Amino acid sequence: MPATDAPPELSFVVPLYNTGEGLRPLLDAFRALPVMESWELVLVDDGSKDGTAAAARRLLQDFPAPVTLVELARNFGEHAAVLEGCRHARGAIVVNLDDDLQNPLSEALKLFRHLRESDAEVVYSRYADKKHHWARNAGSWLANVCATFLLGKPADLYLSSFRAMRRGLIERIVVYRGPYPYVDGLILGATNRIATLEVLHAERSGGRSGYTPRKLIRLAMSLLFDFSVMPLRLASVLGMLLCALGVVILAEVVLETIFVGQRQIGWGSLMGTLTVFSGAQLLMLGLIGEYLGRAFLTVSGKPQSLVRSLDRFERKTSE
Repeated sequence: MPATDAPPELSFVVPLYNTGEGLRPLLDAFRALPVMESWELVLVDDGSKDGTAAAARRLLQDFPAPVTLVELARNFGEHAAVLEGCRHARGAIVVNLDDDLQNPLSEALKLFRHLRESDAEVVYSRYADKKHHWARNAGSWLANVCATFLLGKPADLYLSSFRAMRRGLIERIVVYRGPYPYVDGLILGATNRIATLEVLHAERSGGRSGYTPRKLIRLAMSLLFDFSVMPLRLASVLGMLLCALGVVILAEVVLETIFVGQRQIGWGSLMGTLTVFSGAQLLMLGLIGEYLGRAFLTVSGKPQSLVRSLDRFERKTSE
């Protein structure tokens, strides 16, 4: 792909993780893509252990569009992979989608054209019927509720990894180099020109989701601690409420001593009160510790992602 080529109108950014046998159907779907606009494909192998990057190099030798294959040094997570892919995308509009083809490419073109014809900077997909496992759907619902409360997300906006973004927005969010990226948090902090479009969601044809409970928890913690100070504010409110409760209890003890005389205080009530106050203190210390730990890792330069190799494949044309 010569450096003098004009930037394409559309870039597809697809993170890969142990894609395995699903890689060929994915690339075949792109080969058959009925698009008249100029486009490119950016694949980001997020530390796969099944040889996905090597398989991609073999399958991309005769691809009909320019391709950039980014291989990360280890698994950094979907959001880091998406940001790394966006850094290498050249298109005026970037469409981000998963590697499982649950987002049909025809729907990706709908997102692209809807964004091109609107004045929005990002278009999020929304699903009338979502085909993910119920546990994944429950996790997504909870993440959206938390984003509404913590990040000021509009309540009617569903945050999806299937989205289209303009070049200007891409350039604003890729400058973030923190070790715990959350793409939707970056988008919500960088623009308020947001649109949505209802699209189809297909059944998963094979394999299983790369999101394990551990990864979902890590994503939730990034949402909580990297793009909002609301947990600290809630801890402050909790501290004030417990302080007020302590004053009320102390006042009750003093008044009882003055008007009734000293009584034997029950051991159970005393232990219960200590447990509540001690637990609240440990909770607040934990919140503060999490913020301090993440700040330390950011200042010490923990990498968001590391690129092992970068391959570019030119568009193949018939003689």
